[in-house]
Amino acid sequence: MSLQTEKILVLDFGSQTTQLIARRVRELKVYCEIHPFNWPLEEIRAFRPSGLILSGGPASVYWDGAPTASTEIFELGCPVLGICYGMQLMAHLLGGRVQRPDKREYGRVQLNLLSLGDGPAPLFRGLAPGEPHTVWMSHGDRIEAAPPGFLAAAESDNAPLAAMADVERRLYGVQFHPEVAHTPDGKLILGNFLFQICGLKGLWTMENFVQSTVSELKDRIGRDRVICGLSGGVDSAVVAMLLHRAVGQQAVSVFVDNGLLRHQEAEQVVSLFRDRFGLNLVFVQAGEEFLGRLKGVVEPEQKRKIIGNLFIEIFEREAKKLGQAKYLAQGTLYPDVIESVSFKGPSATIKTHHNVGGLPERMNLSLIEPLRELFKDEGRAVGRELGLPEEIINRQPFPGPGLAIRILGEVTPERLKILRQADHIVTEEIRMAGLYERVWQSFAVLLPVKTVGVMGDERTYENVVALRSVDSLDAMTADWTRLPYEVLGRISNRIINEVGGVNRVVFDISSKPPATIEWE
Repeated sequence: MSLQTEKILVLDFGSQTTQLIARRVRELKVYCEIHPFNWPLEEIRAFRPSGLILSGGPASVYWDGAPTASTEIFELGCPVLGICYGMQLMAHLLGGRVQRPDKREYGRVQLNLLSLGDGPAPLFRGLAPGEPHTVWMSHGDRIEAAPPGFLAAAESDNAPLAAMADVERRLYGVQFHPEVAHTPDGKLILGNFLFQICGLKGLWTMENFVQSTVSELKDRIGRDRVICGLSGGVDSAVVAMLLHRAVGQQAVSVFVDNGLLRHQEAEQVVSLFRDRFGLNLVFVQAGEEFLGRLKGVVEPEQKRKIIGNLFIEIFEREAKKLGQAKYLAQGTLYPDVIESVSFKGPSATIKTHHNVGGLPERMNLSLIEPLRELFKDEGRAVGRELGLPEEIINRQPFPGPGLAIRILGEVTPERLKILRQADHIVTEEIRMAGLYERVWQSFAVLLPVKTVGVMGDERTYENVVALRSVDSLDAMTADWTRLPYEVLGRISNRIINEVGGVNRVVFDISSKPPATIEWE
C-alpha cells in the first residue's frame, strides 16, 4: 500500500478534540484529513479512505438540526470507528436506540472489557481482560440498544454499551475519547483500529513526505519561477528549503522586513539563508510602508488584513521585477487552515491567519502551500530531514503579522521599540533558564493602558507589558506555563529597569480555550 493510499478520513461533528484525533493518527504514521460531517458522499468516495472515523460532538442525535450523515458511509467497504457522538449517530442510523439517562458521564471512568466469545474485540487487543481501564467520558446520551449485528464490547457503571462492535462488517463505536491524554490506552486503541482492523502499515513519514513533495513541486513548477515568502520562522524556512531542493535557483525567497519583526531578526535571516544555505534571496525593506498602512488602525482583524494584503502586493511587485514568476509559496499549516475556515461541524472561525484568510480575492500569483496538511511538529520533522539547523527548527512560533498583533491598539514606531526591547528580554531570560525549547511560545504584549508607579521617589504614569508563555503540542489547545517565580522576577525587573516607558509587568494565566495564544 503506497503513501498516497493509506488515508484515514475524520468526519467532524463538532467536537473540540477532533484535531486531536487527526494528530494521534498522524503520530501513528498514517495520513489523515479532517472534513465536515456534511462532506458530499461523492467527495468521500473520491478520497478513497482506508478507514473512517466519526468524531464526537455536543449535539444529541434527536435534536432538530443535529449533524448527521448518510447510512451509505457504512457501505463504503472500509472500517468505521465512531467516537462518542459518532458512536451514538452510528447506533441511531443503523437501528439501535439512543436515550438520555438520568445521569450523565463526564471525566475519568473505569471501563470493563467484554468478551466477544474468544476474547475482547480486536479494537482492544493488547489490553488485559478482567481489569478496569481508565478512559475519558464526556456524554449525556447513551446507547440503550445496539444496532442489529453489533455486540457490546465494553461497559462502564453508567454505560452498558460503552463500546460496541460489528466485527464482520468492521464497524466499531466507543463512548469514550481515545484521542485525549486522559485515556492512557487511547493510542493503543487507535493503533488497533488502524493496523489490526484497517490493515495499514504506517507509511506516513517525513522522509516519504519530503520525497513525494519535492517530486510534486518539480512537476507543478516545471520551468517557471516561484516566489517564497520567507519570514525566518520554521514554517517558511521549511518551504524555502523544499523549493530550493526541488527547483534550485528558480525559487526566489523574498524576505520582507515589515518593521514588525523581533530584535535583529532581519540580519539573522539574511545571514543564514543567503550566506549559509545559498538560497536565491531578495531582501525588501518595507517597514515605513507597513507602518503607514497601519497608522490609526486598532482593530485586530483589520491589522491582519492590511498586513496580508500588503505582503501580497510586495510579492507581486517583486514578481514583476523578476519576470516569469508564476507561483507564490508560503508556510501555511493545518491548524491555520482549521482555524481560518469555519466548517459547519467544528468550531466557528477564531481569527483570520494572514496567510490563509488575509489573501486578496484576486491575486496574480498561483498559491503553493506544501505544508498545508501538516501540524507544527510534522513541519519541524520535515526541517530536520532537509538539514535545517536546530536554532531554526526549534524556534518558537511567531505570527505572520508580527509584533503588530502583540501591540494592542495602534502600532507606532515608539510602541514597537518598547515591545521589541521587552520581547528580547523575555526571550533572553527564557533561554538562560533552559526553558526556550520546553515551552511552545513565550513573548511580551504591550497593552493599551497606563498605570501609576513610583520610580526614584517620583510618580510615573507609564505602559504595562504582559508576559505570555504557553505549553502546547500543535497550537489547537494550550495551557499557560508554570514559569518559576525567579524567572518571572528576573523578566519583570529587567523590563522595568531597561525598557523606557514601562512601569508594570503582568503575567497572563489564561489557557486556550477559552482564550487564544495571541492577544489579537
